[in-house]
Amino acid sequence: MTAQRIDGRGIAQKMQAEVAQRSQAFLQRHGRPPGLAVVLVGADPASRVYVQKKRDACAAVGIRSFFIQPPANGAPPQLLTHIAELNARDTVDGILVQLPLPPHFDPETIIEAIAVEKDVDGFHPYNIGRLALRAPLLRSCTPAGIMTLLQETGTGIKGKEAVIVGASNIVGRPMALELLLAGATVTVCHRFTRDLAAHVGRAEILIAAAGKPGLIAGGWIREGAVVIDVGINRLPDGRLTGDVEFLAAAERAAWITPVPGGVGPMTVATLLQNTMLAAEKRMGLPDA
Repeated sequence: MTAQRIDGRGIAQKMQAEVAQRSQAFLQRHGRPPGLAVVLVGADPASRVYVQKKRDACAAVGIRSFFIQPPANGAPPQLLTHIAELNARDTVDGILVQLPLPPHFDPETIIEAIAVEKDVDGFHPYNIGRLALRAPLLRSCTPAGIMTLLQETGTGIKGKEAVIVGASNIVGRPMALELLLAGATVTVCHRFTRDLAAHVGRAEILIAAAGKPGLIAGGWIREGAVVIDVGINRLPDGRLTGDVEFLAAAERAAWITPVPGGVGPMTVATLLQNTMLAAEKRMGLPDA
């Protein structure tokens, strides 16, 4: 068996085209485009690249992006003041604070300061809680994007054995809630898990989100599994690789995401969808 590659870039392009149509309709109805505020604390080079990609994506679909860059050595209350101003600004429909933050900032405090209706990253405890209670509003971008990838394969989720490797607040935990909502039987593996290979070998759907290159051996993969590799790890030679041994895994899986070009584009496309949804809900559109 040789796995079919899941084309995250192609699926993301379709999503962005649909957002562009909604954005144009929003502009015609309300006389302004949807607005996303992107907050980057400091000037970390990798974070600047991610922020610029998000801003470029906004421009491509007709969403106006606002860029706020407080200094890395600034005091947390100053950042909270920026967020309070963005919460109150009518032209801002979504707020994204780029992570990670400098060490003297508490990310939980910063995230909780964002108005829940503008939390387009889907990290606020309110939005995570809505997902846990099976009534989601704004969903965490990477897990929601992965659900779209799974749907695009045509593989059913209900009743499947799903295994997530990694229990972060950004991917692993909300991913478990998404899969539960879709009817999967979910196992979450983490650093205290014993016999990781056995858990992976049971997975009909595997989500690898540990951030450790090559952690999951290709030989562990169940025949016919769907493998979603969230890991984006840079090797010493500059190449990007995932958490799964791709070539060996592709010989056993039915579907697999490449790295890059799999999950990454879906995260950005889902951010645009969330911003569009937040704008429509704020303006009271009945179908939002």
